[in-house]
Order: sequence, then structure tokens, then C-alpha cells
Amino acid sequence: MQTRKCGIQSFIFEIVLKMSSPQLSPVIHADRQVMAVPSPRSSAKSLESEPVVRRKGTNPFRMPDNSSIFVLRNEERERRKKELEEQHRLKVHEKVTFAGRMRAGGARQRKKVLEEPQEDGDGDARPPGALKPAWMAAMMKDRNIDRESMSEYISKKREMFLMEYSLEVKKQEIERLEATATSMEKKLREAEHFLEEDSAMFDEFLKENDRKSVAAIKMAEQETKLKLEKVLEIKRLSAKIVAVKSDISKYEDNLKEYTLYKDFLFKLSPPEWQEQQRARRGRLQQARAKEREKDAEKAAVSKSPNRSSTGEKSATGQRGSLLSQGLPPVREAKRLPTPGSTELQSDKLGKASETDDDSSEYEDEPALYFTDPQQLVDLLTELEEQNLSLVQNACETEETLEEFRKVMEVTRKEMDSESAELEKQLEVMTSAIQREQEKVAELELRARLYSFGHLKNEDQDNMLHTLRGKVEEVHRCCVGDTGANLSTLQMLTNIESRLGELMERMETIPKDRLQMAEKAKERERRMRMREEKLHQQKQLQEDRIRKALERSQAENKKKVGKKLMTRSQPLSRKLNVIQKTDFSDKEREDHLFFFT
Repeated sequence: MQTRKCGIQSFIFEIVLKMSSPQLSPVIHADRQVMAVPSPRSSAKSLESEPVVRRKGTNPFRMPDNSSIFVLRNEERERRKKELEEQHRLKVHEKVTFAGRMRAGGARQRKKVLEEPQEDGDGDARPPGALKPAWMAAMMKDRNIDRESMSEYISKKREMFLMEYSLEVKKQEIERLEATATSMEKKLREAEHFLEEDSAMFDEFLKENDRKSVAAIKMAEQETKLKLEKVLEIKRLSAKIVAVKSDISKYEDNLKEYTLYKDFLFKLSPPEWQEQQRARRGRLQQARAKEREKDAEKAAVSKSPNRSSTGEKSATGQRGSLLSQGLPPVREAKRLPTPGSTELQSDKLGKASETDDDSSEYEDEPALYFTDPQQLVDLLTELEEQNLSLVQNACETEETLEEFRKVMEVTRKEMDSESAELEKQLEVMTSAIQREQEKVAELELRARLYSFGHLKNEDQDNMLHTLRGKVEEVHRCCVGDTGANLSTLQMLTNIESRLGELMERMETIPKDRLQMAEKAKERERRMRMREEKLHQQKQLQEDRIRKALERSQAENKKKVGKKLMTRSQPLSRKLNVIQKTDFSDKEREDHLFFFT
């Protein structure tokens, strides 16, 4: 039983050591120092700041010298200062307590003890993880080991397995990340190499570009120099052209002046001499035209054989060269005359003919009618006298014309004033005539009414028939076509009843609508009267035209003797007699509206 308990305790101790051993990984630093760093899962992660310094080749149980004690003290002081600074620089989750540091120190000592090679009593070397049973018993002597059940043991084994599995997974992930880091570093090195090559190529491109820019600048300078030279040459030539143009314009002005003098002298010459000169000029132009035609024919005849010989020579030479080279012969292109070329040729010929005519005129010695300057002076004095007489006549005619214009203006004003007065009198007379016609109509109506019984039966029947027609028309307009054969009295009664109804309705109609209706009726009446007036004027115009045509077509009779005239009577004043009538204005308007 005791042996079984010792075996279980040793097995548990081995498990604890195995659990604690992968959590510690040695890290070697410079300056001959060894520091134990806990793994990320351990609570003693921040023990990186607690290195265990051990000098190689020194005996720890030997007393140091008096001089080295101070050195060690200073070193220990510096070490602790560094540890404190490192502890201050650590983050919160990386710091540990004093108990954690102590546990980490004990585990680190056990790891070092286990890593040291050990020998058995027989002299065989054991692996670093193996422990002596006596050591294990001594270590487990004072430990209070509780009994554990199988389920707890299995759960701890499972936890151990999960921890080992997670460690392996993390190691694989670390290896994968390291591999990716190495590949990325390789790619970075390659990219850096490519970038260096690109930079070198870019530097070469910049150098080449600089060389080209320098060459371009040199070429541009040369071109600018040439341009400046050309510009100076152009300015010099343009100055010459301007000077020549000014000379030409001066000569043209002189030529125009001389031609003006020539035309003036030609016009002063007699007409017979002018005709002779025109005929002579025409004969000269015809002769020159014939000479030009002959010269053109001779030139065409002389050019045609030369062209044929040169064309044959060029063709034979071309064929020989092509045959010597072993190439097929090429057809000769025929030059067809284009319409533009023909037009240019015709323009050139026309201009040449004009220039020839002008040059012929200038080449010939100008013929003058006047041989002595005194003849021209006499002629000019005669023309001056004629001009003075004409100017005097023109002044006299202008004075008479101005007098006639003033007289005409005065007469026109008098006629305008007389016409205005006559128009006013005409308006007054027309208004008076209209009033007299209205009075005549009223008097005729009264006379008809008073003399109705004195008329004959036939006249009375006609008058009744016309009256019935008027009444029927008014009845149709006011009442409407009833279709029944009504008598005149019945129609009048219907009209009267209709008028009564309309009067009653008129009282209910608003005044503005009534006024609008009255205005419309008044407008219609005015339009009707205007149309009748225009028709009468048109009829009068037609009668006037007809009479004028008859007068124009009639035979003219010669009047013999003096026309007999009556003695003129003095003007008699017409007195406007105002006749008082019993009709009121309203009745007169109704009579004119319904019976006219």
C-alpha cells in the first residue's frame, strides 16, 4: 500500500513537471546572461524582467574578493534598477505579483535541475527529464497529497491533452506565420530589386530626356535664329513692296489724271474727228488680234514636235531603266485638261489681250486734234462764256421757280382755307337738308293720313296692300311666323301684346344689359345706314362713270355762235323757316325706325 502511494505520488509529480516544463522556454541574451521567459498561458508571463545571472566557470560557493564585492553590489544595484524600469514600462496585463514571481523562480530552478545531466549509481547517464526516486521521495515528503478520483484524473488528462493540442496548433500557426513572413520578405526583396532596376531605368530615362531636351533647345535656338533672319528678310522685302506699291499708286494717279485730260481733249474735239479715231482704233485692234492668233498657232506648231521628241526620249529611257532592273513597264499618265486649268488659261488670255490693248494704246502716239495751244485757249474761253450764260439762265429760272413756288404756296393756302370753309358749309347744308328731308317725310305722312279719304279705290288698295306687307314683316320679326292667315288688325293686336310683354320684361332686365342691347341696336342701325350710304355712293359713281363713257363715245358737235346766257341774278339769302309740328321727338324716332 505504501509503495502504491509512492508510485502515485511520483506519477503526479511527473505530470506536474510535464505540465510546467512546456510553459518555460529559455531565451539567451547577450552579455552572457540567461533569462527564462514564461509562455503566454502562464500567469508568470512578466518574468522576462527577472533574469538569473550566472557567470560561467565560477564557483558559487567560493568567497569573493574584497574588491569584487563592491562590483557585485553595483551590478546588483544596476540590475534591480533596470528591473524596476522594465516593470514600470510593462503594461497592466503583463505585470505579476510577488507570489507569481516566486512560483516562477521555483519552477525555473526545477527546470535547470532537470536539464542538468545526471548519473545513476552504476555510472549510466539518464535523460534530463528523469528523476531519482530518492529525490522524488525527498521532494514529495513534506507535500500534502490528497486522494483523487478517476474522473478527476481523466478530466486533468483531458485538460493536459487539450493544452498540448492547443500548443501544437499555436506552434503550427507560428511556423505558418514564419513561413509567410519569410515568403513576404522574399517578395519584398524581389520588389526592392525590381524597384532598384526601375529607378535605374528611370534615371537613364531622365538622362536621355535631358540629352534630348538639350538637343531640342539647341535646335530651337537655331530655328529661332533662322526665323529671326527670315523675319528680317520678310520685313525688308515688305518694305520694298510697300515702296513699290506707293510708286505704283503714284503713277496710277498720274495716269488717271492724264487719261482724264486726254478724255477731256477728246470730247472737245469735233464729232467727225472722234468717229475717225474710233474707226482707226478698231482697225488696229483687229490687226493686233490677228497677229496674236498667228503667233499662237506658230508657237503651238513649234512646241508640239519638241514635246513629242522629249516624250519619246523619256519613255524610251524609262523603259530601258525598267528593263535593266527587271521591272514591268508603267503606263504613262495622260494629263487631261481640267476645267479649272481651262478657266485659268482663258483668264490669262483675256488679261493678256487687255494688257495688249492698253499697251497698244500707250505704245501708239496719241493723236490730238489741237495742234496749237491757242486753239484750246480760244475754245475754253468760248465754253466759259457759254457756261456763264447758262449759269445766268439757271439763276433766272431758279428765281422764277422760287416766285412760282411762293405763289403756289399762297394759292394752296387760300384754296385750303376756302375748301375748309366750303366743307363746313357743306356739312351745315347736308345737316339742313337732312332735317328738311325728315320734315318732308313727316309732312308727306300727315298728308297721306289726311288725304286718305280723297284717294281713289285703286290707290287705297295699293296703300293697304303695302301697309299689310309692312305689318306682316314686323309681325314676323317680333312675334314669329304662326302659319295662320291673320288679318292686319289681328297682327297689330299681336304686335301690341308682344310690345306690352317686352315692356314688362324690360323693367325686370338690368340696366347695364339693357344699355348694352340698345347700343348694339344703335350700332346695327348705323351700320345699315352706312351700308345704304355706300351703296348710294357706289350707284352714283357708276352713273357718273356711265355718263362719262357716253359723253366720251358721243360725237362732238361744233357749237356755232355764242352761247345764250341769262342775266345773272343777285344772290338771295335763304331763310330757314322752322315749322312747328305736333310730333314729339320720340314719335318721330319710332316712325323713322319702323316705317323707313
